[in-house]
Amino acid sequence: MGKQQKRTLAFGYLRVSGKGQLKGDGFPRQRAAIEKFAASRGYEIARWYEERGVPGATEWESRPAWSTMVQNLNGVQTIIVAGLDRLARELFVQEYILRDLKQRHVTLLSANEEDIGSDPARVLFRQVMGAIAEYDKAMVVLKLRGARQRMKAKTGRCEGRKPFGSWPGEAATLEKMRSLRADGWTFTRIAELLNESSGVRTRDNARQKRWYPATVQKILARAVKAA
Repeated sequence: MGKQQKRTLAFGYLRVSGKGQLKGDGFPRQRAAIEKFAASRGYEIARWYEERGVPGATEWESRPAWSTMVQNLNGVQTIIVAGLDRLARELFVQEYILRDLKQRHVTLLSANEEDIGSDPARVLFRQVMGAIAEYDKAMVVLKLRGARQRMKAKTGRCEGRKPFGSWPGEAATLEKMRSLRADGWTFTRIAELLNESSGVRTRDNARQKRWYPATVQKILARAVKAA
């Protein structure tokens, strides 16, 4: 008997819109569709995430299960949904989520839609979003440049906010984050450890600011770019 081929790990994401749907067959139907699709494509569902009573128009950062899932990826590079309407109802919300996943090098697959990337309406929407993003970026650059020029004219010098790790005591914290992340820790676990460590402070500790997973992720991403 031949050796069984190892399957690729993926996460399954389920969502129902209303509290009244929690006792219905929404979750079982979605789970069955995802399991059938995963089996046919050589995927194994490592973990399921259920968005319970969250409307499809809700932005992804306001979805508890989605946020937890993204923070727990840790090498898993595929998310499977039963259909794009389970991801979100509105096209622009779907596309913003897909864009965020692309930046994380994560692929989203739908059991009901074959090729998400080639739909003409989606291609056009992405082009429009890209143009808007470039315009916004250019305007921010111009705004910051003008602010620096005004500051330099007023004081004779201008220096932007230094990245985390530049201030005294921050280098050790940054190295600790890198080490824990390399060992497979999630951003959530790293943030929890930093909050529990009395000697590890945020830059804005004067306001008793806590460490958050998104903060840890942003700091590490900037450190990688600067390396």
